[in-house]
Amino acid sequence: MNGQSQNGDSVASSAPKPTAIRVEPGVPVIRNVNWPGTRALYLKEVRRFMKVQLQTIWAPSVTTLLYLVIFTVALGGNRRVVLGVPFADFIAPGLIVMGMMNASFANSSFSLLVGKVQGTLIDYLMPPISTGELLFALVASSVTRACMLGFAVWLAMAVWPGVNVTPFHAWAIFWFGLLGSTMVAFMGVLTSIWAEKFDHAAAVTNFVIAPLTLLSGTFYSIDRLLPAFQMISHANPFFYVIAGFRYGFLNVADTDIAVGSIVLLVLNIALGALTYRLLNIGWKIKA
Repeated sequence: MNGQSQNGDSVASSAPKPTAIRVEPGVPVIRNVNWPGTRALYLKEVRRFMKVQLQTIWAPSVTTLLYLVIFTVALGGNRRVVLGVPFADFIAPGLIVMGMMNASFANSSFSLLVGKVQGTLIDYLMPPISTGELLFALVASSVTRACMLGFAVWLAMAVWPGVNVTPFHAWAIFWFGLLGSTMVAFMGVLTSIWAEKFDHAAAVTNFVIAPLTLLSGTFYSIDRLLPAFQMISHANPFFYVIAGFRYGFLNVADTDIAVGSIVLLVLNIALGALTYRLLNIGWKIKA
C-alpha cells in the first residue's frame, strides 16, 4: 500500500501540470487571421448596399451617363479632339473612375457613422476580429461596390453610339481603378471615424471629394491650363487616378504614369496606416 501510494505520488508529481494561459482584457484570443469573421463582415457590408442597389449602383450609373450625354451631345463635344482622340472617348474613362471613387467613398463613410447615429457601433467592435480585419472588410466592400458601378457604367458606354471604351491596357485599368477606389475608401473610413452626424459626412463629400473629383482633369486636359493651375492639378491625387485609368483605354496620358502610380501607392499606405491607428486606439469610437 505504501509502495503503491508512494508510486502513485511519484507518478502524480512527475506528470506535467496544465499551464494556465493568461489573457489580458482586450487582447484577442484568435492569434491568426480570422478569415470567417472577416468574410462575414465583408458579406454583411456587400449585402447592405446590394439590398438598395437601385440607389447605390444604378442611380449613380445613370448620373454618370448623364454627364456623358451633356458634354457630348448637348455641347457638341463630338467635334472636339483632346489628346488626339474624340472628346467623348477622352471623358468616358474619367467618368467611369469618377463614379467608382464616389461610390467607394459613400460606402466606406456610412458603416461606422450609421452605427454611431443608431447606437449599433458595438456590432463592429465586439466581434472577435482585429483592427486590420475590420478595416480590410470595410475597404474591400467599398472597392467591390466601386467595381460593380464601374462595370455597369462601362457596359452602358460600350453600347452607347459614338463612344469607344475598348480597353487598351487592362493592367492600368485594374491598377489605377484599385488604387483610386482604395484611397477614397480609406478617406471614407476616416470620415466615418471623425463624423458624429450625417451632416459632417455630407460636408466632406461636398467640400472635399466633389471638388477634388471635378477638378481632376476629367473634363479637360491640364495641358490647356496655365502653369500655376497645372501645378495645382499635380497636387491633386485624383488627377493621377483619372490620368492612369484613362491611359488604360486610350494609351495616352497628360502625366507620367509611373510617377502617378508611386504617388497613389504611397498615399494609400499613409492613409491606411493613419486609419488603422485611429481605429486601433478607438479615437471618437470607443468610450
